[in-house]
Amino acid sequence: MSVSLRKLIAVFLVVAMVGFVFAGCAKKTEPSPQQQATAPKKVKVGLVFDVGGRGDLSFNDSAYAGLERAAKEFGDKIEVKYLEPSAGGENREQLLRLLAEDGYDLIFGVGFMFTDHIAKVAKEFPDAKFGLIDGYIEGLDENSNVVCLQFKEEEGSFLVGAAAGLKTQTNKVGFVGGMKIPLIEKFESGYMAGAKYVNPNVEIFSDYIGTTGEAFKDPVKGKELALKQFKSGADVVYHASGASGIGVIEAAAAEKKFAIGVDSDQSLTAKPEQRPYILTSMLKRVDVAVYSTIKDYVEGKFKGGYHVFGLAEDGVGYAVNQYNKDLISDIMPKLDELKEKIIKGEIKVPADKAQYEEFVKNLKK
Repeated sequence: MSVSLRKLIAVFLVVAMVGFVFAGCAKKTEPSPQQQATAPKKVKVGLVFDVGGRGDLSFNDSAYAGLERAAKEFGDKIEVKYLEPSAGGENREQLLRLLAEDGYDLIFGVGFMFTDHIAKVAKEFPDAKFGLIDGYIEGLDENSNVVCLQFKEEEGSFLVGAAAGLKTQTNKVGFVGGMKIPLIEKFESGYMAGAKYVNPNVEIFSDYIGTTGEAFKDPVKGKELALKQFKSGADVVYHASGASGIGVIEAAAAEKKFAIGVDSDQSLTAKPEQRPYILTSMLKRVDVAVYSTIKDYVEGKFKGGYHVFGLAEDGVGYAVNQYNKDLISDIMPKLDELKEKIIKGEIKVPADKAQYEEFVKNLKK
């Protein structure tokens, strides 16, 4: 074989090898249609806030925290989206339907005001799953496409009520509620029961901001009611009023008295000058409810019906952080003792006014 022929064959072999290499690279970087078809489909999770929206430093922000936690933990398996309602919340149903029509697999409505809307939209989209926070729809079971996520607000409120009863110097404490409905009365009843349990002589002031959803986003009225209670001698005021509670915290700081936050740890989001006046917060773990529901769906364990979060489920509690630990360190052993008694059933916390009256009557025996 001549030298020139051997050179020609060598060149041919090199070109052929380069071709194979490029062909291999092409196969790696461009999956076949069959490979693309078998790629796992991401679960689409949507959440619609209630009035006050993200940034309310309370209920809605807690729901967002649960969504964000799930997005970080299951980022390769889910995609998330959240929507803000109009100022009065008139488009709640429209936003739920928008997510359902867009193929979202799991959709949350944040707040009891979504109850009728989710009941309606869930029937229209039986293949989608819905999480209703704080609402109640009758007749559900584990095969339903709706799960009602509820809380024993009265249990967490009992603990912060006990904190108020133990810390008051005037024997007068207050409560500011948002919308006057049975749900918020659970906060009020538990709070009053906790205060009375540890301090039978305590006097409790109670006011509500209004009778519509607007009551959860009126910080001016919240501040006005809190100031009225402080002027009447209260030195601790607990609010269950959503974004209206921003005004309650402002009033406490202005009067150099104590406020008790709600839903999320409000010391962490308050202004630095307000933090010394936030005794604690009643933690309503909407974030836990949202996260655990997403986790169940991703793992194929979603069940409809009713899921209730109390002290035993870490669904409610009281906040301890770097800003308030010195304020409540002396009463924490008592609060934790009460927590264990509630979990064991030794203390039955009232959830409405009638139960509260009976509770107080039994304390006097």
